[in-house]
Amino acid sequence: MFQSRKQSRLLTFLSICLLTLTLAACGGSAIGSTGTSKTSGVIQVVAAENFWGSIASQVGGSHVHVTSIIVDPNADPHAYEPTTADARTVSNAQYVIINGAGYDPWADKLLSANPVSGRKELNVGNFNGKHAGDNPHMWYNPDYVTAVVNKIRDDLKALDPTDAAAFDQSAQTFETTGLKQYHDTIASIKAKYSGVPVGATESIFSYLSPALGLNLITPYSYLKAVSESADISASDEATVEQQINQKQIKVLIYNSQNTPSNVQTVITLAKAKNIPVATITETLSPATDSFQAWQTQQLQGIEKALAQATGK
Repeated sequence: MFQSRKQSRLLTFLSICLLTLTLAACGGSAIGSTGTSKTSGVIQVVAAENFWGSIASQVGGSHVHVTSIIVDPNADPHAYEPTTADARTVSNAQYVIINGAGYDPWADKLLSANPVSGRKELNVGNFNGKHAGDNPHMWYNPDYVTAVVNKIRDDLKALDPTDAAAFDQSAQTFETTGLKQYHDTIASIKAKYSGVPVGATESIFSYLSPALGLNLITPYSYLKAVSESADISASDEATVEQQINQKQIKVLIYNSQNTPSNVQTVITLAKAKNIPVATITETLSPATDSFQAWQTQQLQGIEKALAQATGK
């Protein structure tokens, strides 16, 4: 279970300050004041989370080297405390991708603490018009995924115009071939189960449910509170329990990386009522998976649960 996200903010801030002082004592960025540079013709890319890192790696192909900071499925990206090595990695990057929208504030602070001339940065939240307080789980929105693929392609082309054609080709291949099963599975679920009422344990599913045509009836205030490790209102808890007890939902989808005791109680209740349960995660699981393999496997699990619940 993840540690409290609120309690980690002060520790994260202090960690960033310490990292900044450590880097300064060691001479700072290895790139120097003239800006970033490619190593052996390869763009050094850093992604705060491995779901964006996987996409960047496939769009960039052999012309990029991608390092993702959050790779452990058991790590909480909200509350992650960066290391000195993370700070060095960011300071040596030519292109940095962070989620933004309040999801990874430590990453924003790492960028601010390690300014580098010429480095290109992509804040996915800002790019999609999302800010702190909005739902930050944008990699669960297929439209946002497509937009980010195209943005990464364009940013890489700006950094390396010589290989622009290669970036165009790899991005197109990723969208038409790499993501084909992902999009096909989404379309299949929507065609079969559009309108089916479902429940979820946090806002990570809020972007995906409309893409699947599902009717997510869990109060959003409940989903948001669980996602942010905030207090859940008694009214919302009662509503969620009622929806399960009365079988108003056909399937329950939960984030297996965030199961505090109150969420575990909801999962146990759903199983006791013979409501199929499907799991999703915040980051690649296993960590070696590609974005599309990870997402497709989860979608297939949701589809299986829906089939079990509806007999279709």
